[in-house]
Amino acid sequence: MEVALGREVPLVRPLRTTPETHGPRGIGYAELPPPSRPVSARHAVDLLIEEARRRPGELTLVTLGPLTNLAVAVLREPELPRLLRRYVLMGGSYRSPGNTAPTTEWNIASDPEAAKVVFTAWAEATAQHGVPRPLALGLDVTERAKFLPDHLVALARRAGSRPDEALAAANAAAGRPDASVASNRVVRYLADALRFYMEFHSRYDGFYGAFVHDPLAVAAALDPSLVRTEALAVDVELGGTLTTGETVTDWRRVWGRPPNLEVAVEADVEVFFERFIERVGDLARRVG
Repeated sequence: MEVALGREVPLVRPLRTTPETHGPRGIGYAELPPPSRPVSARHAVDLLIEEARRRPGELTLVTLGPLTNLAVAVLREPELPRLLRRYVLMGGSYRSPGNTAPTTEWNIASDPEAAKVVFTAWAEATAQHGVPRPLALGLDVTERAKFLPDHLVALARRAGSRPDEALAAANAAAGRPDASVASNRVVRYLADALRFYMEFHSRYDGFYGAFVHDPLAVAAALDPSLVRTEALAVDVELGGTLTTGETVTDWRRVWGRPPNLEVAVEADVEVFFERFIERVGDLARRVG
């Protein structure tokens, strides 16, 4: 798998990070092994454009962070929306409170100008060429996917890991940040990465667990039937004194604009977790 670095700062605004949420390296208490191959010589924007040109109509793009590099890509290659098969994003808060400010979600708020560029590019491609609207999973549905210690135990048992994560999860819930003792390296990584995030939610959201926003978005890309969507007109606020980065959504259709996003409004979280535990657990069993 080719891994490429892209632009590391937003288009206009200063870079913001949140080490209190996922740790200073973004993976909580987990430790990654040394990489087995070097980072790609290609810039991430070049990789995206070149691969889309090489396989037109075949690739589904999923974005799980700020849209900076995708914005650069569509500015450089305006045909990109037509070259991709589908586009799915985790980002936005369409009818629920935000997690960055009262009305904003982190991925969009971190680079709202980039989100505006991307939404505009796809809206034009949809209007002019019938390109499918992006599927957007915002906090409205992703915060219904709460990964709890019992899910980790079930995954560890599916992987055949010994001991399962029951003891480690109990230790963590009691405030003892012990490293996972799971025999399986995938389970151990998940436990150590998620425990930091679970501790964050325990402090700020009143439950010991983790919102698994990104896996739900990837699952919906694989099987769109996991979510029910509504076609809506959405814009991004760039100049608000309190609301910059808000995904302003026209639920009442007062703008008279054509819809530009398929916004997920419901998700079958139970089926998602069944599949997540099955597939990640089986992967963990295979790789040890």
